[in-house]
Amino acid sequence: MQNKKDMRCFIALDLPREAINEIKGIQEKIKKQNLFTGKFTEDENLHLTLKFLGEIDKETIEKAKKRLQEIKMGLFEVSLGEIGAFSTRFIKIIWIKLEGKEIWDLQKEIDEKLKDLFVPEARFMSHATIARVKSVPDKKALLEYIKNITPKKLRFKVNEFFLKKSSLMPEGPVYEDLERYGLIE
Repeated sequence: MQNKKDMRCFIALDLPREAINEIKGIQEKIKKQNLFTGKFTEDENLHLTLKFLGEIDKETIEKAKKRLQEIKMGLFEVSLGEIGAFSTRFIKIIWIKLEGKEIWDLQKEIDEKLKDLFVPEARFMSHATIARVKSVPDKKALLEYIKNITPKKLRFKVNEFFLKKSSLMPEGPVYEDLERYGLIE
């Protein structure tokens, strides 16, 4: 049962401005095609979720904060990858893949540190949501179009990750950093 004091939380990587600008350009290309109705992810909400924690109480948040501080991983590089959609039958999410083996290593390390507090991720996919789809008149046309978009081969350094709070508002989610975790140089 959810308590009024529980917070909706997740662990994420933020994206640098140049990656956000590239994604904005891709969103504009898709928008111009008018292939679906829905909502494009705002700049400030573009991120990669490493682990969704759900609605949790303050005590669990404090335990998670301490455990995440134990992660000792080096800086790493990530690049933008292909664009796709979740569930080609009922398209709800359009995403861009973030590539780099270390993303998977970091995600596994997070799961390991939090294993007695949260269920490990069963289907982690390294992506950032770029649009949420309400309806699609022609799924085939949308899937074909996004499959043929090639993002700039942009590489960027990851030097931190965050524990974030998500507040669901009528105009969309608002994210707030609860804790920052630096990676080792």
